[in-house]
Amino acid sequence: MPRFALGWRCWSRHSPAAPRTPPRCRRSRFLPPSGHKTGSSHRRVQGIPVLSAARHQPEGLEELQAHTKFTKKELQSLYRGFKNVSSPRAPFLETFTLIYAQFFPQGDSSAYAHFLFNAFDADGNGALCFEDFVTGLSVLLRGTAQEKLNWAFNLYDINKDGCITKEEMLEIMKSIYDMMGRCTMPAPRDSAPAEHVEQFFMKMDRNGDGVVTYEEFLESCQQDAAIMSSMQIFENTI
Repeated sequence: MPRFALGWRCWSRHSPAAPRTPPRCRRSRFLPPSGHKTGSSHRRVQGIPVLSAARHQPEGLEELQAHTKFTKKELQSLYRGFKNVSSPRAPFLETFTLIYAQFFPQGDSSAYAHFLFNAFDADGNGALCFEDFVTGLSVLLRGTAQEKLNWAFNLYDINKDGCITKEEMLEIMKSIYDMMGRCTMPAPRDSAPAEHVEQFFMKMDRNGDGVVTYEEFLESCQQDAAIMSSMQIFENTI
């Protein structure tokens, strides 16, 4: 079996072609709960578990299996699919956009694809390699409810300062409505994204200070049966 370390592919969101020497992709992991000591490669933002990077590349398939919840067979299948959709002629951000454009042809999915790309790009180096991709996918499909909520919070926290502002949430909401397009029935009002943001903050911003912290987000979601149920939807996918 070929070792995956020989075949990592990293594509930048900025360049139309992959560089001759791809940027190094490093393992991203969730940090342990608050109060747990971590190594120098780990960081925390205002007490919030965030995706961080270790300082070495994975050795191969066995190491990826140890740090995700996929089997060897599943990882092989995912890697083949990843290679098929990522190429020097099609950077992965462009691929994200094309995939969502197929599901939402009536709208513009480019902004939402950009936010998703940043969420999968765990070390924030502007490139997405297979390791980044499969680590994020493992969380979304097989992670615990809290791991999934961590991932969602990092998606909404665009500037990664440890809290969600109304401006950040409005950007996400607008990107979702843009992706859905005007063909949605009934047609959404122009004010719909802002209204969703207000509803979100009424529910999540418990102390009314105008921002949603990780603790507020986690507590509010955990007390919402519909949200917690939705965490299990894709558990048996793949």
